[in-house]
Amino acid sequence: MIGCVRMTVRIAHAERGDTELRERLRALAHERRRFGYRRLHVLPRREGFIVNHKRLFRIYREERLLVRRRGGRKRALGTRAPMLVSEWPNDRWSLDFVADQFIDGRRLRILVVVDDCTRECLALIADTAISGIRVARELDRFLGDRGKPKTIVSDNGTELTSNAVLRWADDHKVAWHYIAPGKPVQNAFAESFIGRLRDELLNETLFRSLAHTRAALEAWRADYNSERPHSRLGWMSPAIYAAERRSAALRCTDGTARRTAATIAQAGTTNPQTPMTAG
Repeated sequence: MIGCVRMTVRIAHAERGDTELRERLRALAHERRRFGYRRLHVLPRREGFIVNHKRLFRIYREERLLVRRRGGRKRALGTRAPMLVSEWPNDRWSLDFVADQFIDGRRLRILVVVDDCTRECLALIADTAISGIRVARELDRFLGDRGKPKTIVSDNGTELTSNAVLRWADDHKVAWHYIAPGKPVQNAFAESFIGRLRDELLNETLFRSLAHTRAALEAWRADYNSERPHSRLGWMSPAIYAAERRSAALRCTDGTARRTAATIAQAGTTNPQTPMTAG
Protein backbone atom coordinates (compact mmCIF):
# COMPACT_ATOMS: atom_id res chain seq x y z
CA MET A 1 0.00 0.00 0.00
CA ILE A 2 1.17 3.51 -0.81
CA GLY A 3 -0.15 6.72 0.58
CA CYS A 4 -1.62 8.56 -2.45
CA VAL A 5 -4.99 9.85 -3.59
CA ARG A 6 -6.82 7.49 -5.98
CA MET A 7 -7.76 10.35 -8.30
CA THR A 8 -4.08 10.91 -9.11
CA VAL A 9 -3.54 7.35 -10.35
CA ARG A 10 -3.70 6.82 -14.12
CA ILE A 11 -3.51 3.65 -16.19
CA ALA A 12 -0.54 3.57 -18.55
CA HIS A 13 -2.04 2.80 -21.96
CA ALA A 14 -0.01 0.82 -24.46
CA GLU A 15 1.08 2.82 -27.50
CA ARG A 16 -0.78 1.94 -30.69
CA GLY A 17 1.07 1.61 -33.94
CA ASP A 18 -0.80 4.34 -35.83
CA THR A 19 2.11 5.83 -37.79
CA GLU A 20 0.74 4.62 -41.11
CA LEU A 21 -2.74 5.93 -40.29
CA ARG A 22 -1.31 9.33 -39.29
CA GLU A 23 0.60 9.65 -42.55
CA ARG A 24 -2.43 8.67 -44.61
CA LEU A 25 -4.69 11.05 -42.68
CA ARG A 26 -2.24 13.92 -43.26
CA ALA A 27 -2.16 13.13 -47.00
CA LEU A 28 -5.96 12.99 -47.23
CA ALA A 29 -6.36 16.24 -45.28
CA HIS A 30 -3.89 17.92 -47.64
CA GLU A 31 -5.81 16.67 -50.67
CA ARG A 32 -9.27 17.44 -49.21
CA ARG A 33 -8.57 20.74 -47.51
CA ARG A 34 -12.17 21.48 -46.54
CA PHE A 35 -13.05 18.01 -45.20
CA GLY A 36 -13.58 17.78 -41.45
CA TYR A 37 -12.76 14.71 -39.38
CA ARG A 38 -16.18 13.07 -39.87
CA ARG A 39 -15.87 13.15 -43.64
CA LEU A 40 -12.19 12.18 -43.54
CA HIS A 41 -13.19 9.21 -41.37
CA VAL A 42 -14.94 7.63 -44.38
CA LEU A 43 -11.85 7.68 -46.61
CA PRO A 44 -9.33 5.63 -44.53
CA ARG A 45 -12.03 3.03 -43.84
CA ARG A 46 -12.45 2.59 -47.61
CA GLU A 47 -8.75 1.75 -47.81
CA GLY A 48 -8.95 -0.91 -45.11
CA PHE A 49 -7.94 0.99 -41.96
CA ILE A 50 -9.91 -0.18 -38.92
CA VAL A 51 -10.47 2.97 -36.86
CA ASN A 52 -13.47 4.45 -35.07
CA HIS A 53 -14.36 8.12 -35.17
CA LYS A 54 -13.11 8.82 -31.62
CA ARG A 55 -9.61 7.53 -32.25
CA LEU A 56 -9.46 9.28 -35.61
CA PHE A 57 -10.60 12.56 -34.00
CA ARG A 58 -7.80 12.26 -31.41
CA ILE A 59 -5.20 11.81 -34.15
CA TYR A 60 -6.88 14.56 -36.17
CA ARG A 61 -6.42 17.03 -33.29
CA GLU A 62 -2.88 15.91 -32.49
CA GLU A 63 -1.86 16.44 -36.11
CA ARG A 64 -3.51 19.91 -36.10
CA LEU A 65 -5.63 19.19 -39.16
CA LEU A 66 -8.61 21.30 -38.06
CA VAL A 67 -10.38 23.07 -40.92
CA ARG A 68 -9.90 26.81 -40.61
CA ARG A 69 -12.83 29.14 -41.10
CA ARG A 70 -12.62 30.72 -44.50
CA GLY A 71 -12.48 34.49 -44.70
CA GLY A 72 -13.00 36.78 -47.67
CA ARG A 73 -13.82 35.58 -51.15
CA LYS A 74 -13.26 32.00 -52.26
CA ARG A 75 -10.00 31.18 -53.96
CA ALA A 76 -9.12 27.98 -55.78
CA LEU A 77 -6.12 26.29 -54.17
CA GLY A 78 -4.01 23.64 -55.83
CA THR A 79 -4.88 21.54 -58.86
CA ARG A 80 -6.60 18.26 -59.53
CA ALA A 81 -5.75 15.47 -61.98
CA PRO A 82 -6.95 16.26 -65.54
CA MET A 83 -10.02 14.36 -66.73
CA LEU A 84 -9.85 12.22 -69.87
CA VAL A 85 -12.45 12.59 -72.63
CA SER A 86 -15.13 9.91 -72.22
CA GLU A 87 -15.42 7.62 -75.23
CA TRP A 88 -18.38 5.36 -74.42
CA PRO A 89 -21.83 5.81 -72.83
CA ASN A 90 -21.77 5.51 -69.04
CA ASP A 91 -18.02 6.22 -68.90
CA ARG A 92 -18.66 9.43 -66.99
CA TRP A 93 -21.64 11.39 -65.67
CA SER A 94 -21.64 15.06 -64.65
CA LEU A 95 -23.82 16.42 -61.83
CA ASP A 96 -24.69 19.99 -60.91
CA PHE A 97 -27.50 22.11 -59.45
CA VAL A 98 -29.50 24.95 -61.01
CA ALA A 99 -31.36 27.58 -59.00
CA ASP A 100 -34.61 29.21 -60.12
CA GLN A 101 -37.89 30.36 -58.56
CA PHE A 102 -41.67 30.09 -58.82
CA ILE A 103 -43.81 33.08 -59.81
CA ASP A 104 -44.62 33.67 -56.11
CA GLY A 105 -40.90 34.08 -55.29
CA ARG A 106 -40.27 30.70 -53.63
CA ARG A 107 -36.88 29.22 -54.41
CA LEU A 108 -36.46 26.16 -56.64
CA ARG A 109 -33.52 23.78 -57.13
CA ILE A 110 -32.92 21.41 -60.03
CA LEU A 111 -30.46 18.50 -59.99
CA VAL A 112 -28.93 17.97 -63.44
CA VAL A 113 -27.36 14.67 -64.53
CA VAL A 114 -25.62 14.48 -67.94
CA ASP A 115 -23.77 11.67 -69.76
CA ASP A 116 -20.50 13.27 -70.93
CA CYS A 117 -20.10 10.98 -73.96
CA THR A 118 -23.58 11.04 -75.48
CA ARG A 119 -24.61 14.47 -74.05
CA GLU A 120 -27.90 12.87 -72.96
CA CYS A 121 -29.70 14.48 -70.05
CA LEU A 122 -30.34 11.55 -67.72
CA ALA A 123 -32.45 13.48 -65.22
CA LEU A 124 -33.79 16.87 -64.18
CA ILE A 125 -34.92 16.54 -60.56
CA ALA A 126 -36.81 19.59 -59.28
CA ASP A 127 -37.71 20.35 -55.66
CA THR A 128 -37.64 23.19 -53.16
CA ALA A 129 -34.70 21.49 -51.40
CA ILE A 130 -32.50 18.51 -52.33
CA SER A 131 -30.33 16.88 -49.67
CA GLY A 132 -27.40 14.50 -50.05
CA ILE A 133 -29.66 11.61 -49.04
CA ARG A 134 -32.06 12.55 -51.85
CA VAL A 135 -29.16 12.67 -54.35
CA ALA A 136 -28.08 9.16 -53.31
CA ARG A 137 -31.65 7.88 -53.65
CA GLU A 138 -32.01 9.35 -57.15
CA LEU A 139 -28.65 7.86 -58.20
CA ASP A 140 -29.90 4.44 -57.10
CA ARG A 141 -32.87 4.89 -59.40
CA PHE A 142 -30.61 5.85 -62.32
CA LEU A 143 -28.55 2.69 -61.84
CA GLY A 144 -31.66 0.57 -62.29
CA ASP A 145 -32.67 2.42 -65.46
CA ARG A 146 -29.29 3.13 -66.99
CA GLY A 147 -26.55 1.03 -65.41
CA LYS A 148 -23.51 2.08 -63.37
CA PRO A 149 -21.10 4.80 -64.55
CA LYS A 150 -17.35 4.45 -64.11
CA THR A 151 -16.90 8.04 -62.89
CA ILE A 152 -19.08 10.90 -61.66
CA VAL A 153 -17.90 14.53 -61.81
CA SER A 154 -19.30 17.28 -59.60
CA ASP A 155 -18.37 20.42 -57.72
CA ASN A 156 -17.77 20.58 -53.96
CA GLY A 157 -21.31 21.57 -52.94
CA THR A 158 -22.50 20.48 -49.49
CA GLU A 159 -25.04 18.01 -50.92
CA LEU A 160 -22.47 16.35 -53.18
CA THR A 161 -19.79 16.06 -50.48
CA SER A 162 -22.20 14.80 -47.82
CA ASN A 163 -21.65 11.54 -45.95
CA ALA A 164 -24.64 10.02 -47.78
CA VAL A 165 -23.03 10.61 -51.20
CA LEU A 166 -19.58 9.46 -50.04
CA ARG A 167 -21.13 6.28 -48.66
CA TRP A 168 -23.10 5.72 -51.89
CA ALA A 169 -19.95 6.05 -54.05
CA ASP A 170 -18.09 3.67 -51.73
CA ASP A 171 -20.88 1.06 -51.71
CA HIS A 172 -21.29 1.08 -55.51
CA LYS A 173 -17.55 1.34 -56.29
CA VAL A 174 -18.01 4.47 -58.43
CA ALA A 175 -15.07 6.89 -58.73
CA TRP A 176 -16.27 10.38 -57.71
CA HIS A 177 -14.15 13.26 -59.07
CA TYR A 178 -14.51 16.64 -57.38
CA ILE A 179 -13.43 19.65 -59.42
CA ALA A 180 -11.14 22.32 -57.94
CA PRO A 181 -13.05 24.94 -55.90
CA GLY A 182 -13.92 28.01 -57.96
CA LYS A 183 -13.28 26.24 -61.30
CA PRO A 184 -16.71 25.46 -62.86
CA VAL A 185 -15.00 25.09 -66.25
CA GLN A 186 -13.71 21.72 -64.99
CA ASN A 187 -17.36 20.58 -65.00
CA ALA A 188 -17.79 21.86 -68.53
CA PHE A 189 -20.35 19.31 -69.79
CA ALA A 190 -22.83 20.10 -67.02
CA GLU A 191 -22.21 23.86 -67.28
CA SER A 192 -22.75 23.82 -71.05
CA PHE A 193 -25.97 21.86 -70.67
CA ILE A 194 -27.21 24.21 -67.92
CA GLY A 195 -26.61 27.16 -70.27
CA ARG A 196 -28.91 25.57 -72.87
CA LEU A 197 -31.49 24.67 -70.21
CA ARG A 198 -31.59 28.20 -68.84
CA ASP A 199 -31.67 29.84 -72.26
CA GLU A 200 -34.31 27.59 -73.82
CA LEU A 201 -36.58 26.78 -70.87
CA LEU A 202 -35.94 28.51 -67.54
CA ASN A 203 -35.76 32.04 -68.96
CA GLU A 204 -38.81 31.39 -71.14
CA THR A 205 -41.16 29.83 -68.59
CA LEU A 206 -43.00 31.09 -65.49
CA PHE A 207 -43.33 28.16 -63.11
CA ARG A 208 -46.64 28.15 -61.24
CA SER A 209 -46.08 25.12 -59.00
CA LEU A 210 -43.76 22.19 -58.40
CA ALA A 211 -45.98 19.87 -60.46
CA HIS A 212 -45.95 22.34 -63.37
CA THR A 213 -42.16 22.67 -63.09
CA ARG A 214 -41.58 18.91 -63.15
CA ALA A 215 -43.89 18.44 -66.16
CA ALA A 216 -42.19 21.25 -68.10
CA LEU A 217 -38.70 19.92 -67.30
CA GLU A 218 -39.58 16.35 -68.32
CA ALA A 219 -41.13 17.50 -71.62
CA TRP A 220 -38.06 19.62 -72.41
CA ARG A 221 -35.70 16.78 -71.45
CA ALA A 222 -37.49 14.33 -73.75
CA ASP A 223 -37.31 16.84 -76.64
CA TYR A 224 -33.63 17.61 -75.91
CA ASN A 225 -32.65 13.93 -75.94
CA SER A 226 -34.76 12.78 -78.89
CA GLU A 227 -35.25 15.74 -81.22
CA ARG A 228 -32.86 18.63 -80.57
CA PRO A 229 -29.80 18.53 -82.90
CA HIS A 230 -26.50 18.89 -81.07
CA SER A 231 -23.66 20.75 -82.82
CA ARG A 232 -20.92 18.69 -81.13
CA LEU A 233 -22.55 15.42 -82.24
CA GLY A 234 -22.64 16.20 -85.96
CA TRP A 235 -26.12 17.69 -85.51
CA MET A 236 -27.54 14.37 -84.36
CA SER A 237 -29.78 14.21 -81.32
CA PRO A 238 -28.17 12.75 -78.17
CA ALA A 239 -30.44 9.67 -78.30
CA ILE A 240 -29.41 8.80 -81.88
CA TYR A 241 -25.74 9.38 -81.10
CA ALA A 242 -26.03 7.22 -77.97
CA ALA A 243 -27.53 4.38 -80.03
CA GLU A 244 -24.63 4.61 -82.50
CA ARG A 245 -22.02 4.56 -79.71
CA ARG A 246 -23.63 1.52 -78.09
CA SER A 247 -23.64 -0.29 -81.44
CA ALA A 248 -19.97 0.62 -81.91
CA ALA A 249 -19.18 -0.71 -78.45
CA LEU A 250 -20.88 -4.01 -79.28
CA ARG A 251 -18.99 -4.25 -82.58
CA CYS A 252 -15.69 -3.63 -80.77
CA THR A 253 -16.49 -6.36 -78.26
CA ASP A 254 -17.52 -8.72 -81.08
CA GLY A 255 -14.38 -7.95 -83.08
CA THR A 256 -12.14 -8.60 -80.09
CA ALA A 257 -13.82 -11.96 -79.46
CA ARG A 258 -13.54 -12.99 -83.10
CA ARG A 259 -9.87 -11.98 -83.35
CA THR A 260 -9.09 -13.96 -80.20
CA ALA A 261 -10.88 -17.05 -81.57
CA ALA A 262 -9.07 -16.76 -84.91
CA THR A 263 -5.67 -16.49 -83.20
CA ILE A 264 -6.33 -19.61 -81.14
CA ALA A 265 -7.44 -21.55 -84.24
CA GLN A 266 -4.34 -20.55 -86.20
CA ALA A 267 -2.01 -21.65 -83.39
CA GLY A 268 -3.21 -25.28 -83.59
CA THR A 269 -2.22 -27.81 -86.26
CA THR A 270 -5.23 -30.14 -86.21
CA ASN A 271 -8.16 -27.69 -86.06
CA PRO A 272 -9.79 -27.16 -89.46
CA GLN A 273 -10.53 -23.59 -90.55
CA THR A 274 -14.02 -22.35 -89.73
CA PRO A 275 -15.60 -20.00 -92.30
CA MET A 276 -16.68 -16.66 -90.78
CA THR A 277 -19.82 -14.93 -91.95
CA ALA A 278 -19.95 -11.15 -92.32
CA GLY A 279 -21.41 -9.46 -89.22
